[in-house]
Amino acid sequence: MLQEFSLNEGKAILNFSVKFCDNRQKILNSYGFKRVIETFVQKIKKEQPIIYNYYSKEFATEDELAKSLIEVFKWLSVGNTDEIVNVNNKYKIFFDEKDLFLELIDLLFNYWRRLERFAIVRNTTIAEGLQNVRFMQASGLFNELVLSLYRRIKETVMGYQHRVYRELTAGVNAGLMLSDISWNCPIEYYGLTPIPFITSVSFEPPFITYTKRNKRDGIFQEHDVNPIENIVLNEDEWFLFPIWVGSMLTFVYFHTDYMDQGFGLCNLFEIAKENQYIGKKPDIIYIYGYPDGHDEKRTFYYKDKKNDILIGYANHNDEIDYFGYMKKMLLTLHNVKQMEEGRLPIHGAMVNILLNNGKEANIVIMGDSGAGKSESLEAFRTLNAKYIRHMRVIFDDMGFLALDKEGKIKAYGTEVGAFVRIDDLDPSYAYEQLDYGIYSNPDKINARVTIPISTYEVISKGYPVDYMLYANNYTDTDKKIKIYDDLDAVIKIFEDGARKAKGTTTEEGLVKSYFANPFGPVQERPLAEKLVRQYFAAMQKNGTHIGEMHTSLAIDGRAKDGPREAAEEMFTLINE
Repeated sequence: MLQEFSLNEGKAILNFSVKFCDNRQKILNSYGFKRVIETFVQKIKKEQPIIYNYYSKEFATEDELAKSLIEVFKWLSVGNTDEIVNVNNKYKIFFDEKDLFLELIDLLFNYWRRLERFAIVRNTTIAEGLQNVRFMQASGLFNELVLSLYRRIKETVMGYQHRVYRELTAGVNAGLMLSDISWNCPIEYYGLTPIPFITSVSFEPPFITYTKRNKRDGIFQEHDVNPIENIVLNEDEWFLFPIWVGSMLTFVYFHTDYMDQGFGLCNLFEIAKENQYIGKKPDIIYIYGYPDGHDEKRTFYYKDKKNDILIGYANHNDEIDYFGYMKKMLLTLHNVKQMEEGRLPIHGAMVNILLNNGKEANIVIMGDSGAGKSESLEAFRTLNAKYIRHMRVIFDDMGFLALDKEGKIKAYGTEVGAFVRIDDLDPSYAYEQLDYGIYSNPDKINARVTIPISTYEVISKGYPVDYMLYANNYTDTDKKIKIYDDLDAVIKIFEDGARKAKGTTTEEGLVKSYFANPFGPVQERPLAEKLVRQYFAAMQKNGTHIGEMHTSLAIDGRAKDGPREAAEEMFTLINE
């Protein structure tokens, strides 16, 4: 990003490398402040007609009111109200009705604070630790300046000082450190090379975002034409996040209109270190939000066999303004790539549990969205004090199985975080995550929070599988865990992928998805079927217990008790 400030779709981006305001007057004279005032005036004209109409008696147009507000704020930062009126009598209208002007000042401050405010610093070389420290200091200084400017202006109008001071985040609530880095870029993708890498992130939790959609729809299909060959990205509009999706080095390019989705990656995936991608080629490239001129949503992937890179693509469209389109495409790309390398992706959750009596088990719970994977983990966690000495989450949504040279199966995770429904978390736990979470549409249906739950070292270690269970959310039985000896019968249950839709997608009723995984196995079914039989036979040979866990999650009145009862029975089973 080359420009000093941009404001669009409720997102403000401040380029501290181009311009950093280190005193009040620089803020008041900045282009960014002017843009904020202009958009604020447009907003109050629509939403606060009483206030706007009052000031329109003196200022006939939006531009006149915006210009006068900037001028009076400049004066208020250095003088008192009487001095300002003496300088120019037109400012008298702001002080005749002080209560109305104070309300306007608060409306402006709250409008600014409700924007998603990102600061960026771009380096031509890789940032050193000292530069990161200076960036944090600059962010802190900017926050203090904005807050002190608001207080100074308001107290000058009131004529007295506040009695209560609230230390609010008034500057930026997130920051990105960018570096220009060379990677082993095939000639077909040279148009991507101007885009800087995000090398580190800072933010002030809880970070709250609002998106135009709160559900994901459909699956991603393979495309027969490379959608990004020879495209050129504008460095004013794009960022590049290098991440690890499981064992796959992935470059995610996202348009600034979708900062929510791009920024959310920092709580979900491991950010790659510079020495892991300098001069190297990624396994996966994802272009998110490319304006291709099509009105309809276009989300698909392409296999670049020549360069051995899997390409993901989502065009610029309101339909993709939801983190599910970022997360699930990345997992689809990961899963397709893993299957091509002979590994089996698992849509589910895995936990390593050590009981108080010393017994240990690695449990995989498989199921599609809404089947009860995360809810079962939550049930395990809430029963922690009663049964468990230690619990470690290996993956919360997606993992994969790999066979070692001895024929033993190990399970690995793909994400270091979780993108979970707030309603399905214990209230106390949900509040505990305020210091870590990125919240999406928190007051709406299917509200979500993205939280860190593990480390890359943990998810990439590899764990044997003691229990492989299918999460059945649509039948309620007294016996919550059922283990099968008949391999063909249990494979059929897993491959049917049945569940009752719970409102996390646009599906309704009892639905099926092959192997409960529409993110790879559905698209590559012949290969997946071969791998399923190979891995399930190996698990049975290794002594893995394979069966069902009845979570009862989609049964009315059982959403909390069902997963808890299943977890308790699981502990009893481990103890036998």
